[in-house]
Amino acid sequence: MSAVRTFVDLLAGRCAAAALARRDWDGVIGVARSEAMLATLAHLIAEADLPPAVAALFADQRAAAKVAQRQALWEAEMARRALAPVGIEFVLLKGTAYAAAGMACAEGRQIGDLDILVLATDIRRAENELLNAGWEWVKSDPYDDLYYREHMHELPPLIHKARDRMIDVHHTILPRTHRITPDALALVSDAVTIRDGHAVLNPADMACHCAAHLLADGDLQGGLRNLWDFHTMTRDFAAADPGFWGRLDGRAALHGLRDAVHRAARLARDVYGAVLPEGWDRQDPSDIWFRRRLFARDDWGRVTHPVLEQAFYIRSHWLRMPPTMLARHLWTKWRKR
Repeated sequence: MSAVRTFVDLLAGRCAAAALARRDWDGVIGVARSEAMLATLAHLIAEADLPPAVAALFADQRAAAKVAQRQALWEAEMARRALAPVGIEFVLLKGTAYAAAGMACAEGRQIGDLDILVLATDIRRAENELLNAGWEWVKSDPYDDLYYREHMHELPPLIHKARDRMIDVHHTILPRTHRITPDALALVSDAVTIRDGHAVLNPADMACHCAAHLLADGDLQGGLRNLWDFHTMTRDFAAADPGFWGRLDGRAALHGLRDAVHRAARLARDVYGAVLPEGWDRQDPSDIWFRRRLFARDDWGRVTHPVLEQAFYIRSHWLRMPPTMLARHLWTKWRKR
């Protein structure tokens, strides 16, 4: 069995860590590292009987993940202190939102940038307040800056000059030029406040955003991690709310993300063994290409199907832009290089 399939089976509970031979761990660790899921795996099998070197590595990963989450939550607090005095509210997104809400998918999750969502009407004020509070631009190129401002769903990324932490300020969850236009006002209006006072997307919208990030706004880089997020959050939301799947279907339709959400659910079933309700388990022949893309890693974590990877890269840009704009953008980027 390939290392990537062994890794997935460990996550899904279909394989016992103690059953792996010592030589198997090199491949599993390589795949887990390439998917930014080494600490996630370390948390899931924390009680397993592991070879001493693997156990020591995983202990370090669990400790590092705890530090990273504290840093991410502190950065969210710093953003709140910068924006709250002028009345700008925001919704936490992605990894920081999962950590703030205490979700299972946050355990061991590597959190890089702070992602927040503000109303489109507040985006310029938010930019000015963050600049005044010590953040500065990462993108110095005029074309990149203009591209973000005119076509993307977020400001150009900012980094804090003292803490060296990046923040992405979103005004919606997919690029403006994307074929799908989620209801950004509904995302903000229907967000929920958690115990520390921060706001996160409601459960159905959080799953919609996760599916959009996985399938509608990317080339499936890090796909196993994003799919794991979707699988664990929908599993836990459904366990707490029997009507969750119905609500998810309704919100996905509202945001134009029904196809992406249903495909994410099918992939979660095929890869991690998710249990889906009736109506969610139809077959789609094209799913095979998404599964192949997710599993396209060798025992060193390297991509094994570069043509397939390139095809998904092209697909991601095709979804984001009309053909004429895409051709102009790619030509401009090629000339700049």
